[in-house]
Amino acid sequence: MSAFWHWFVVIITLAFTAGMVWLFIATGKTKVPTGTNREGQETTGHVWDEDLEELNNPMPRWWLWLFYGTVIFSLIYLVLYPGLGRFGGLLGWTSSGQYAEERTAANAAFQERFGELVTIPWDELARHPDALSAGRNLFRTNCSTCHGSDARGARGFPNLTNNHWSWGGEPEQVWTSIYYGRQGVMPGFGAALGDDGVIETVTFVQYLAGQDVDSSLADAGRQRFEILCAACHMPDGTGNPALGAPDLTAGIFTYGGSVADLSETIRDGREGMMPAQRNILGETRARLVTAYVLSRNLNGSND
Repeated sequence: MSAFWHWFVVIITLAFTAGMVWLFIATGKTKVPTGTNREGQETTGHVWDEDLEELNNPMPRWWLWLFYGTVIFSLIYLVLYPGLGRFGGLLGWTSSGQYAEERTAANAAFQERFGELVTIPWDELARHPDALSAGRNLFRTNCSTCHGSDARGARGFPNLTNNHWSWGGEPEQVWTSIYYGRQGVMPGFGAALGDDGVIETVTFVQYLAGQDVDSSLADAGRQRFEILCAACHMPDGTGNPALGAPDLTAGIFTYGGSVADLSETIRDGREGMMPAQRNILGETRARLVTAYVLSRNLNGSND
């Protein structure tokens, strides 16, 4: 915060507080004309419609002192806590500091309850009811925005229940994807292939996936695939988890397997990122999420 805005906030805050105090003091000293109506009630002397009189019922004094009490409280608060521009308060309190303390306490409590679970083997962890309950809650909080609450994904976001893994499906590989994240890039080959070459390559990819296609187009596409695609997807199309190149023979396409979708992928390329969760989840939580994701494949994708 610049010096200008610091003093702007300070002056406005204190001036407004002082102005409110002055207003109550000034109005409290104002003498209200009084009179008495026919019933003996004290009035201000104002009369409307000949017989409608304004009674003199001032605000109770305790109510006024209550207001002064709030002003005193606010001034004490501004001295102890942030509120006057860059002045941090005598107690040195910050929201970020309190958040860090609460997060540390929450992590300690979580570790105390679930820390021992992550020491058991992956196959047991993926079947442990406490681990799966915690992992499911963590997944739905941190992962469902992209992968869906049921982990079945969406266009551009992989389905995590079909046992098809671009970066490898072993427990440590899945954990690495969650903890450290992944960055996948599929370069576009539109300039190298041309429109006809794109269609031929698409046809061969569909052939690899077991679809019924035009054999002549597939044969032409095979040659283009071997030149441009086999280095990552392997000559037989089974993919390379080390590069994040998916297995094309499975017939599972993150961005869609239609001619239009595959043409767009091959022509323009794709780029996707799985953000690292280590700073959000930490190691223990990441292992529990991994166990839950693995269980979705072990249990036939059922909760």
